[in-house]
Amino acid sequence: MKETHRDEWRVMVTLNPQKPTDLGLTGVDDLTEYLAPTGPITVAVLPRRLGDFGFASVGDRLVSRDPDASYRRRCDEIAAELRHLPHVREVAVTCTETHTCSHCHLTWEVLTADEAADDSTNQDEHSVEDEPVCCYTAIAEFRAERGIPALAQTGGASC
Repeated sequence: MKETHRDEWRVMVTLNPQKPTDLGLTGVDDLTEYLAPTGPITVAVLPRRLGDFGFASVGDRLVSRDPDASYRRRCDEIAAELRHLPHVREVAVTCTETHTCSHCHLTWEVLTADEAADDSTNQDEHSVEDEPVCCYTAIAEFRAERGIPALAQTGGASC
């Protein structure tokens, strides 16, 4: 069925800098009065890889049984530290999620309510909302779990 993959963990930080030093611009304090940004400044803070020890590097799975949870914890720690800074307005932990079929490994897509109501987009008269559309094996599994009759023309047995 659907597999979820998470990567590109990051902490998105929106800054409201008041002084050049808030942006790391040091050495100009004597020459400046304040900083006048034209709008909010948002940056992505990327966590160090789980397996990066500075002197050596190994794969994430050698360091953690659940890399997603470990990256989430690491990003939460970074976010907690950033929230203490006076010029930080907003902090959010995000990642990129992709969904694929565990059978055919294509992008996971399902019938929408409108598509399920439209006979031209259905596999047969038993097609329902949230039914996968990537491969016959996924459709067969989905239908078997919900007691929906299998596809007549394929028997629902192959990708």
